[in-house]
Amino acid sequence: MESLNVLLISPPWAPSSSPVHEEIIRQISSVSPKIEAKDGSILAAAEFRGDLSNKDKFNALLAEAEVLYGLFLPKDLLARTPQLKWVQTMSAGVDRFTTTDIWNSPIILTGVSGIHATPISEFVLEFMLMFAKQAPFCFRMQQKHEWGRFMPGVLRGKTAGIVGLGNIGREVARLCKAFGMKVIATRRSARQSARARYVDKLLPASQLKRLLGESDYVVIATPLTKETTGLIGIDELKAMKPTAYIINIGRGGIIDEDALIQALDEKQIAGAGLDVTSEEPLPPDSRLWEFENVIITPHVSGGMEDYMERATDLFCENLKRYLNGRRLLNVVDKTRGY
Repeated sequence: MESLNVLLISPPWAPSSSPVHEEIIRQISSVSPKIEAKDGSILAAAEFRGDLSNKDKFNALLAEAEVLYGLFLPKDLLARTPQLKWVQTMSAGVDRFTTTDIWNSPIILTGVSGIHATPISEFVLEFMLMFAKQAPFCFRMQQKHEWGRFMPGVLRGKTAGIVGLGNIGREVARLCKAFGMKVIATRRSARQSARARYVDKLLPASQLKRLLGESDYVVIATPLTKETTGLIGIDELKAMKPTAYIINIGRGGIIDEDALIQALDEKQIAGAGLDVTSEEPLPPDSRLWEFENVIITPHVSGGMEDYMERATDLFCENLKRYLNGRRLLNVVDKTRGY
């Protein structure tokens, strides 16, 4: 029986000796007796750190792999993987692969789109509630041992504008409606104004400024592509209400950060919730750290306790499909960039 060689490359910060990591190997192997799952995580992590002492050993594993499952890809991947046909990434976003050799190759690339909808949408609502209830102000008072009364706001009756109505955007819309909010959204495929489930007004992407002008909370939930890089610049920020907040859980490059800093300086918007930034980690000297009306989190909105388990469940479903010659889930359209 011909075997299917699958190579696991966990994130460089993940402990490969943990029970969770061992369970991933077991789970992959249990899909079919044809599968021979091997773990290259320790070798990949060492190479990621610049340690090339075991490069020959790592190359031997890569040379056998038909399927690769991981988050970050080794350098010069195509030259090192003559048998490679499919890469399953552990993330939904694939923008970091657009500059790699795999992008212009026939190798299939799939993601784990869909598993992030719950944690990220909850994170979006956390940002909204923190702004509405002035949580940063409360934290500052607590640190100073101060007791200052203030009037919190509410989300009910406010308008959430979602830029990109995909899996995450739809779940954000559902939660916003549960809070009694009005929801408007843009979607790339929309051709005219319409309605959608949990969305009061669905607009074409060309009507972005209309969404910005009507929203109390603007949520960036679109992937980073050539079309969306720098999508939110100074003109777009000026189109927002001065009482509105912008929340970015997409990619940092979608917002022009110099323009955002200018808008914050000039009080053109009320504030920003940023789980992603153009440069990560955000440099210590970035002015974004200085604003009291900016909440910064370290690109963790998609995280959850059972992330690896859920990602591997989806990968195993794709493995079954691959073995049976069926279309894989979440195949990346490299011309669109997602």
